[in-house]
Amino acid sequence: MEYFLDEVTSRERVLENMDAMNAFGNRLTGTKGHNAFCLWLQEQLRAMGLEVKSKTYDFEKWEAKRCALDIEGESIPVSSPFHYSGLTGEEGVTAQLRLTGNSPLSFAAARGKIAVVRIKNLEHISSRIAFNKRASLPQGLEVEKSYRGPVSTAFVKTLLTFPSLKTSGVKGVICVWEGMSDKMAEGQCLNFILDYLGVPVLWVNETQGKKVIAAAKAKKRATLTLTGSLEPAQTCSFYAVIEGTDKSGKEAVIVNTHTDGCNFCEENGGVGMLELARYFKAHPCRRTLIFTFVTGHFRLPVFRVGLLPSNQATGRWLKDNKALWNGEKYKAVAGCAVEHLGCTEWKDKNGVYMQTNAVDTELVYTGNKNLDKLYYEAAAERTLLRTMTLRGHNTMHFGEGQPLSKKGIPEIALVTAPDYLCSVDPTGNAHMDKFDLELMYQQLHTFARCIMLLDAKSKKQIGKSQPYSLGLGKLK
Repeated sequence: MEYFLDEVTSRERVLENMDAMNAFGNRLTGTKGHNAFCLWLQEQLRAMGLEVKSKTYDFEKWEAKRCALDIEGESIPVSSPFHYSGLTGEEGVTAQLRLTGNSPLSFAAARGKIAVVRIKNLEHISSRIAFNKRASLPQGLEVEKSYRGPVSTAFVKTLLTFPSLKTSGVKGVICVWEGMSDKMAEGQCLNFILDYLGVPVLWVNETQGKKVIAAAKAKKRATLTLTGSLEPAQTCSFYAVIEGTDKSGKEAVIVNTHTDGCNFCEENGGVGMLELARYFKAHPCRRTLIFTFVTGHFRLPVFRVGLLPSNQATGRWLKDNKALWNGEKYKAVAGCAVEHLGCTEWKDKNGVYMQTNAVDTELVYTGNKNLDKLYYEAAAERTLLRTMTLRGHNTMHFGEGQPLSKKGIPEIALVTAPDYLCSVDPTGNAHMDKFDLELMYQQLHTFARCIMLLDAKSKKQIGKSQPYSLGLGKLK
């Protein structure tokens, strides 16, 4: 199928740029790979003739080097470190294992020991608390009754309890994934919403977790090792402006994503935005377009503005660049946030992690009913489409469109959330076996159409950003 994007780009170019991104390896906030990727993105924008403006931030970067677990001479494979937890020396920490509940009182009861905590896949917490569905294509798509998976489970089950680890006196923690396959649990880069914990924490899968739990019940001793660094580092956010053809006006549309991630989809929004910028550089809109690439999505406690855990990193960019959206230089009348492109669906089926659909359900936040209608109009030509639109609900709005909504900028924000979203591929291939190039290309076409349709609307026709809905949301 041909699209108007073909005038300036191609699927081959997109794939070439995806491979270039993946070659930088780990791109968590402020790492060597992340900084190199940001420089590469800026070079691509400058090669289009765009001026790039950048702001550097100083922060403390936590980076793991080696993690291991030994229980009285038996080496236990570790799924991943718990990011931004504590660190040990090369000798690790040795103590008796203690099976605990997931609460501050339980941690306090394990003082001087290594706590073992079960983290079970969500099944009893209703998705109606966090999600409110507007519409979908096909119409039968529903939000899971309890939104399961590593990211949501880690978010819910560590947010309120794990900050207490700092004062609990435990020497370390082993988190046992339960209710999900070992392959799904492998390499998950979680957490990214909590501050530095100060206590070393490791994740193990359910198979290894059974051994750990049995050892804890037998009061065995273990050595937990998590080496790495916590040191000053720098990272940057940047943007490029494509001026609109209406020189008398100040209206603008923000197109944004974040740049930090750990695999092909987290985060390939920047790769997609290169092609959107390339098209609109050749075909300018009436309004000015501001292409924004932010850092800090994987270090939200440092980069978010405000205390809510759902606040995203673009909030920092908005705070530091008010003139670009509040009317002083430009007035942002809408925004398009582009994240997690080309994702196929992989789920546990009868205990086996496998592809279950050619398209992972696209979660798309739309800032009001007008934009909801506009989004479906933009997606009308798609041949690969499983999409669901949402309204921000009970202060929860996931993805980098959230800060736009918070500032009253009505947005269309893609934030597909596959179970491998935050997983480092153990094969070193960035989970490209789960990537669909044609799907990504069609998604880019949809967002190019969104920008064009927005440009044809007046500010009044676009409408105002709706506030969060409250109560129990709709799932179907």
